[in-house]
Amino acid sequence: MPATYDRRVFLTSLLGTAAGVAGLSGCAESSAAATAKGASTAPLASEVPAGTSLKISSFQNVQQLQFKLANLPALPFKVSDWLNIGAGPDVINAFRAKSLDLANNAGIPPIQAHFQGFDAKIVAINITRKPNYLFATKPGSDIRTVADFRGRKLAFSQGQAQGVVLLRALKKAGLAYDDVKLVPLTSNQFLTALQSGQVDVAPLGNTQAPAYLQQYASKGARTVTTDVVDLLNLLWAPASVLNDRAKAAAVAAYIPQWAQGQVWQYEHPDVWNEEFYVKTQNLNLDQARAITALANKPLFPPSWAEAVRWEQETADLLAEGGFVKKFDVSSLFDHRFEGIAAKSVAAEYRK
Repeated sequence: MPATYDRRVFLTSLLGTAAGVAGLSGCAESSAAATAKGASTAPLASEVPAGTSLKISSFQNVQQLQFKLANLPALPFKVSDWLNIGAGPDVINAFRAKSLDLANNAGIPPIQAHFQGFDAKIVAINITRKPNYLFATKPGSDIRTVADFRGRKLAFSQGQAQGVVLLRALKKAGLAYDDVKLVPLTSNQFLTALQSGQVDVAPLGNTQAPAYLQQYASKGARTVTTDVVDLLNLLWAPASVLNDRAKAAAVAAYIPQWAQGQVWQYEHPDVWNEEFYVKTQNLNLDQARAITALANKPLFPPSWAEAVRWEQETADLLAEGGFVKKFDVSSLFDHRFEGIAAKSVAAEYRK
């Protein structure tokens, strides 16, 4: 199947409802972008106005549990809804539906949202230095290196972190898009696709890989490790939310607790293993410890310069493959919020 045809499939099957909405409302959104491009440049309010509320994503209720275990102070605004969604395409759909105000994702969803014509901005950055994903093979596979991906079927999610990790790994190995067969799936389909042999390889999160290997290593499944990282763990919000002075102030007030919650989790692995992985994810302690051993130390840089460079490289890589149009990613960052996370944590978590 020609690679150009594959990419058209990606744009329809992966974007799903969001792509349909973008197609139906593209003219209206383009007009809105022309008259109100970007988020407000007005200074952030020093206090959150009374009655302000936000709808925030918290996949698997991680944020609430972090805040509770870390005994962080009450937020100075109401969280009207904690949404248990994490995948980039789902977040973009929720943004469009105005059912979500603030989300935690990797670097690729904001690029995908921009490609769809939806205006959203990055407001906080956590840099990851160690890989968050491993490439898992199907049972019975003879694949042992990324070079062995040539000619194989690879699970690919265009709008999620797993997608960019795969593309970066291919580039580093000198493989072109046409050297492999990219199979459009969303990340929640990866395990089933591996188990059934629909794909030869899929990028699995560090939280998934140990359990997968425990079940399938005896049947010939393995992981291929690389040093490719998904650099950005970020908070982002629709421009319409950030243009609202009260909601922007609430976002600014949330960022320190978001950062402090991650630091607390990193500093208390034994408690987190028991309270999250064992009690809520039904893993045993050995599995939990295997996941925690791969955890990244949180890093909230005072400057976003590195993040902007990495995001530009990612957007360019996607554009090279015909997955998005080339653009300047600086428009994705709302620098009014730069440094807020860094100021809220100890110096060792800033560099």
